[in-house]
Amino acid sequence: MANAKEIVMAYQRALGKGDFASARRYMHDDLSFVGPFESFSRPEPYLDALGKLHHIIARVEPRKTFVDGDDVCLLYDMVTNTPAGTAFICEWYRVRGDRIASVRAVFDARPFAPMFNR
Repeated sequence: MANAKEIVMAYQRALGKGDFASARRYMHDDLSFVGPFESFSRPEPYLDALGKLHHIIARVEPRKTFVDGDDVCLLYDMVTNTPAGTAFICEWYRVRGDRIASVRAVFDARPFAPMFNR
């Protein structure tokens, strides 16, 4: 069985390629996501939301990864091709068994608010 960091990094690689079907395989059916704009209690609506945003992301620049048992924290710059520019993001993953059970995303959402307030 892969460790928590390996699971999260494989999930991130799948997302980076826009391979949402592969990303889904790393998520529990009752995945919990909490972020500045939305919260989800299942993977499918979360992946749908990510799919809608995928086209605005130019690249992700990893900064630091912290691991504490089944908790993985990723710090990265998300460079967008929008007026919002680059966002420094913290994502806290909790892995249960061999899948991601929860994700908590924290970032300054103010530059992105116009995209969500339509």
